[in-house]
Amino acid sequence: MQSPSNHHRLRSILGGSTGNLVEWYDWYAYSAFALIFAPHFFPAGDTTAQLLNTAAVFAVGFLMRPIGGWVMGVYADRHGRKAGLTLSVTLMCSGSLLIAVAPGYAEVGVLAPVLLVIARLTQGLSVGGEYGASATYLSEMAGKHHRGFFSSFQYVTLISGQLIAQLVLLLLTAVLSREALAAWGWRIPFAVGAMLAVVVFWIRRRIAETDSFERRDTGHRSSFAALITRHPREAVTVVLMTAGGTLAFYAYSIYLQKFLVNTSGFSVSAATAISAAALFVFMLLQPVAGALSDRVGRKPLMVGFGVAGVLLTYPIFSTLESVRSPAAAFALMLAALVIVTGYTAINAVVKAELFPAHIRALGVALPYAIANAVFGGTAEYVALWFKQAGWERGFYWYVTALIAVSLVTYLRMRDTRTHSRIVED
Repeated sequence: MQSPSNHHRLRSILGGSTGNLVEWYDWYAYSAFALIFAPHFFPAGDTTAQLLNTAAVFAVGFLMRPIGGWVMGVYADRHGRKAGLTLSVTLMCSGSLLIAVAPGYAEVGVLAPVLLVIARLTQGLSVGGEYGASATYLSEMAGKHHRGFFSSFQYVTLISGQLIAQLVLLLLTAVLSREALAAWGWRIPFAVGAMLAVVVFWIRRRIAETDSFERRDTGHRSSFAALITRHPREAVTVVLMTAGGTLAFYAYSIYLQKFLVNTSGFSVSAATAISAAALFVFMLLQPVAGALSDRVGRKPLMVGFGVAGVLLTYPIFSTLESVRSPAAAFALMLAALVIVTGYTAINAVVKAELFPAHIRALGVALPYAIANAVFGGTAEYVALWFKQAGWERGFYWYVTALIAVSLVTYLRMRDTRTHSRIVED
């Protein structure tokens, strides 16, 4: 099969990335608006208890991600990356629409949080498959010499989705009264996300399939049994390399925004603005780090994240406890995000380069989703649990310890830039 032209490749990468952005916007809208809609779905009471409930539902969505990674990873390996991406956005649309129209606890009682859980389970299934399909698609569609650069756009779009969710929050808090936002305004971002997902469905129906999928070994079929019996080392490597990276990402980004409110004492709007500014710079760093990995290798960046994360996580969080200046809070949050860039920019391509084409989507998606559910999805809940128990700094040590586990894995790995399993023409 003829290799795709640069124009064809770029168009396909942009098409896949646009869909990824909307998927992650829908996913992160939940976290961005959790402080506002928590009283809608749960009984009135202690604010921290309500946040614990919404964080628990957030974690439940992550528990569905391994199932999504398994089922949809196999689907993408057998029916194509394009088919997997199209199915994932359909599920995300359904989950967002359900949250947008769900009645509250005052109207239907316990059914309200049940509907919220169902919506997050659907979104978790979608995102579980989205990561593997999009990571595989972008890595396979990119050329050999720019694979790190182009695959880094998975996190560019992931962060863009998170950033847009926060910008929508800032916009709505500016144009709506606090009462209107709490009563019905929080439904707007979920309705918008559902509509955008319909547009993405059409876009993804038109993108090209990858050559690697077309040339895969059809004598072997993707399955859970095949993954654990034929590629156990690679699967375990993905779990261990993800554990510290995903926990650090959620601690430095998702949870840190709430930390600035509950611990540092910033207002919701100020914390959102600080977080949005830091995430914007973080987003711009992803292609830079991805391109750097194409020159120096993937391993040096991952090891750099591991070393800096172990040494600086505790000092950054402990300093933020007493910070009152928005500029200082921005600088510290950005420092944390710069550290984790060594993981985020290249983790997708590293995982894709570990597996052959016939099982690549499953190999990337399922082990990642397991680690993400156990460590990433529970990050907020664990942090709030430590805070409620009166030992908030225990969470800083927890993050440091998991980064150390991943660091050992990075040091023992071969550099996938020079040992890639992605087939070339």
